[in-house]
Formats: sequence, structure tokens, C-alpha cells
Amino acid sequence: MHQALNTSVVRRLGARLPIFGFSHSLEVVAAVSRAGGIGIWGATRSTPEEIREGLEWLVEAVGDQPFGIDLVLPKGMPSTDDRAVMESQIPQAHREFVSDLRGKYGVLDDGLPGVRSRFVRSEEMAARQFAEIMASSVPIFAAGVGSPPEKVAEAKAAGKTVISLVGAPKHARYALDAGADILVAQGYEAGAHTGDIGTYALVPQIVEMAGDVPVVVAGGVARGAHIAAALALGGAGVWLGTAWLFTREHDMDPVIFDKLAAAGSADTIRSRADSGKTLRQIKTAWTDEWEGVDAPVPLQMPNQDILVGDFLGSVDRHRVEPLMKSEAGQSVAYFDERTDVETVMKRLEREATDSLERIAP
Repeated sequence: MHQALNTSVVRRLGARLPIFGFSHSLEVVAAVSRAGGIGIWGATRSTPEEIREGLEWLVEAVGDQPFGIDLVLPKGMPSTDDRAVMESQIPQAHREFVSDLRGKYGVLDDGLPGVRSRFVRSEEMAARQFAEIMASSVPIFAAGVGSPPEKVAEAKAAGKTVISLVGAPKHARYALDAGADILVAQGYEAGAHTGDIGTYALVPQIVEMAGDVPVVVAGGVARGAHIAAALALGGAGVWLGTAWLFTREHDMDPVIFDKLAAAGSADTIRSRADSGKTLRQIKTAWTDEWEGVDAPVPLQMPNQDILVGDFLGSVDRHRVEPLMKSEAGQSVAYFDERTDVETVMKRLEREATDSLERIAP
């Protein structure tokens, strides 16, 4: 391993490699940490009870290896977890649009919620989720969207390292003022919630602003050469999400896996159709429909969650192929085979070492 990989983040968190692995799969998170990286569990759509159980499982699975949990904490969410109130705010035109899609693609109305509509993304639910995290021994708390100063302060007081994901300099300034310990500069190329600035343009701006606060690089990272480039830009590590979709630990549905394996960088799109916030995902009939000239403008979060959540849940349960989809970044072009977390981690380490030795033998 090249000495440049022994970054400030590695030393602070007790990892072997400066590689953060973000996933909604507990098995992926544990495998990343066991392979020398830092696994981060995306738990925003998990109930407080699921968070408690998931963190207990991770503690047992990773031993003394570092791991963390990520919540999305945007401003302006409703105060209470009241779906009836959300339903009453949805315009009829939006209801009719989704109803028309249900008929067009034969999506059953099975009366069950989806992952986005099991509960309302609200201040009440966020407080309950956060309380479970604070009551746990998880060492790292990551704020995926938003860095509320009071939650940053509480997490730090509980002895946790706080990471804030940022997509623009203004977001970085807010996170720094809130007291974040580490920033993740997430470029336009990244999967899920992304901003408008590309990784190469964004990272040096955030590094300069952050001063002594380490900056981790996200967006388009798939190979060891990307890790070397991240370090050259002033980063102290990298953050990957798309790579793990191809691992056995993730256990992706075969229909969606085939779509991911066939996708290139240009086959992803930022859409507001899922949550109301920009979410990069692979192009499917779902994104095509919402890009159509007759489509309504997606609602603000969390109203869009409630509008489409049950529908998307039924799509997955009944495997309606044209609409089945996945979040993915532009790095999806680098992957086309089923693999496992350990193999990915070993390859990243080997390639990063080779790249760094070519730069500074």
C-alpha cells in the first residue's frame, strides 16, 4: 500500500484504507469495514426500530472496525408524521398522472406502502431516528442532506465523528459553521441526491474553504486512479456508492442488475420524480414519463414521496420491468459483472497504489 493512502481520515477513524462505502445494505456496510474501509449505512428510510436493530447487528458484524450511519436531514419538513395531511396537499393533476401510469403499465394497487411512503419524512420522525443513533455506540454520524447545528453538536457531544455531505461551497460553509469534523464534497456525477457542480470543479473549492477539516471526494469514483486523483485534488479519501450495487452482498434484483450492467455514464439522469429532490438514477420508463411534456412538475419533499411511494413499492413487489430502477452515479459505466465487496476493495487498493507510484515512485 502506498504511504499516501495513510491519510488523516484513516488515522482519525482507525481504518486501513481511505475508502468510504455508502450502502442501504447492512451486509455491504459490514463487508466494507471488514475489508479495511469505512462502511456507511444509509438509513433515512428505516424506522427507528430498524435503526436500533441494524446498528446492533453492525456492532456485532464489524467488531472494532469503523462504521457509520447516514441520515438525510433537509430543512422545511413537516413537524409531524401525519400522512393524511400530506395526502390532502397533493394536487388532483398529480394524482391523475400517477393513476394513468398505473393503468398504462399494469401496476397493481395492492394497498401496501413503499419504502418512501411507510412514514412521512418529518421533524418528528427525524428526531426519533436521531435519538436511536445517539443511544447507540456507532462511532460515525453522516448528514447526507443538511447539517443542523444542534444535531451536529449533540452527536459530537456523544463522542461521534460528524460527516457532512456537501454539493456546493455554500453548503460547505454551513456545515463548517455547524462544526462538522469531515466534509464529503459530492460532485454532479454522483448517484442519489446531487448538485450542479462537477467533482473536479467542486473539490478544490471545498478543500480551500475547509482548511484543516478533511475533505472526502465523492462523485464518479470507481477506480484506483480516481482515488489518486482525489488525493491530488487535496482530498483525504473517497466515498463510493454505485460500486456496491454490483456486489453479491447487495443482492440486487436480477432485472435491475441487468439494467445497471448495461448502463453507461450517459444512461443516468438527475430526476426529482422520486422524492422531489434531484436524485441521479439510471434512465427507465419511470424517468422518461416524468420528463414528458405532459408530466406535472414533481412536488416538493416529502409530498412527492407520498404521491409516488405506494406506486413504486408495488412496481418492485410485482416486478413491473419497464419501471424497475435504481439510483446510480455516472461511475456505473465501470461495472458490468457481479462481484463482491472484498474483491472491489482489493482492486481499488491495488490500482490506487499503482497510480500513485506512477505519479511519485
